[in-house]
Amino acid sequence: MTRLGHDVLCISIIATAFALQSLAQDMPSRPAPKTEIRDYIRSTWNGLTRSTEMCQAFRDSKLSEPSSLFLPAELPITPELRALEQRCGIKVLHLPKQIKMIGDLKVASLQNHGLLFLPHPYVVPGGRFNEMYGWDSYFIELGLLADGRKDLAKDLVNNFIFEVEHYGGVLNANRTYYLSRSQPPFLTSMILAWFDDGGNSAERAKGDLAWLDEAYAAAVKSHALWTMPAHRAGSTGLARYFDFENGPVPEMSDDDAYYQKVVQWFIDHPEQRGNLLVSSTNAVDMRTTEHCDARLSLVCSKAHIGQYWLSTEFFKGDRADRESGFDTTFRFGPYAGYTHQLAPVCLNSLLYRYEIDLARIAHLLGKEKETAFWSRTAERRRAAINRFLWNPRSGLYVDYDFVHGRQSDYLSIASFYPLWAGIPDAQQADDLLQNLSRLDRAHGLSSSNFDSGLQWDDPFGWAPCNWLVVDGLIRYGYRNQAESISDKFTTMVETNYEREGTIREKYDVVSGTTTISVQNGYSANVEGFGWTNGVYLLMKDLDPRHF
Repeated sequence: MTRLGHDVLCISIIATAFALQSLAQDMPSRPAPKTEIRDYIRSTWNGLTRSTEMCQAFRDSKLSEPSSLFLPAELPITPELRALEQRCGIKVLHLPKQIKMIGDLKVASLQNHGLLFLPHPYVVPGGRFNEMYGWDSYFIELGLLADGRKDLAKDLVNNFIFEVEHYGGVLNANRTYYLSRSQPPFLTSMILAWFDDGGNSAERAKGDLAWLDEAYAAAVKSHALWTMPAHRAGSTGLARYFDFENGPVPEMSDDDAYYQKVVQWFIDHPEQRGNLLVSSTNAVDMRTTEHCDARLSLVCSKAHIGQYWLSTEFFKGDRADRESGFDTTFRFGPYAGYTHQLAPVCLNSLLYRYEIDLARIAHLLGKEKETAFWSRTAERRRAAINRFLWNPRSGLYVDYDFVHGRQSDYLSIASFYPLWAGIPDAQQADDLLQNLSRLDRAHGLSSSNFDSGLQWDDPFGWAPCNWLVVDGLIRYGYRNQAESISDKFTTMVETNYEREGTIREKYDVVSGTTTISVQNGYSANVEGFGWTNGVYLLMKDLDPRHF
């Protein structure tokens, strides 16, 4: 087993990067995916591609109101965009102000919602998710690269650069109601995945290096979002998920019973309420506060049962959970109501890797002082992760409640993200491996070992998380375990494809089926599906270019 040489991080960040890469070079070749599925995925990329010029891009099943196209305040509305109004039956509008950072614009102040302009084509996940998502796009990009679609892969990255420059960061997705939050940070991984595709030659075209310099500037600005006060996990030196708005999320308008079901759950489980449920007979006051303003939120008016209302604190946690991508789960408390009070393993592992990537990019650009800065920044984060998130008794990385000063005992697949990021030492990696069986099911890795009835818990398995664990296992030399998980997961995808003729968003890794019974929220199992397509190709190929 190979240790990643953390002790010499500040001496040679690039040596570490290439050591990680070479670790996968001896990986034996894998059987090619079935031709029929490869053809399906290849054609699906085209079916999932959107652009501002396509009327289909404006469709949003999450909202009942007519869609509009919103441009950054500082950009002109061109004649071509004006032509869209008549051709697609939409309005083209400016955002009311220039945005420097996510949170600058009060989303609730917008009179209507719509699509945010992006200059390049992009790939959507599928189904109700008809926009470009933050972390989905990393796994989609890897799939595009594996399929030889390098130009479209670069379009995704360029769109995120545009988002950072004009919308203040990488957004949850390019709809106006997502302007208040980001998603798990994969921008540097996306940049380097494209830059490294086809090899790691030291001879780089000037155009590629100029693009890398522009991408680096955007990535640095995007990193600043996670270190600003709102995203700090107390005094731990770690980050938390956080949404800058309050109250129910507008995108749940197409499931107006969701919050009512949450209220009912707390009514039925009074011991779990904490400060997440409040009682008030003054419905007028409750509906006209920042906590739940029915004048600004159609969802708000239905987010209660009788005198019982979800609290302001619950909605802060609920919104932060949606930034995490793990929406929804009991990992961050009942219905994720305490997400904003936790320093999560996933986010801080991704930020460590992000900072390692920034050091490498700075080195490629000849910015040696910045290389050293990002190396030190990464090492400080790694030290904080090992101080607050590592539990030596359980041999696991766990989330940390920085409000109450205690570690979570909730086992999540995120506990294994540090393997992908390169954080554990050899002994820690061994300890993690011993715990992996607790999530290992007949058809892949489950999201947790707790059946809450929600989609990001047991028995549901998701392609991106399974891939991050597989990638991490390979980095640390656990090849047999990585192959086993990949074989089980891809066989499950193939078996269901043969029966249904499609690839899905999520799978039951216990039964090996796409028959999903979710207690509340996101009960549909969407076809398409962007990140599952990409991960399937990666698992079948285990292509060393993408490690």
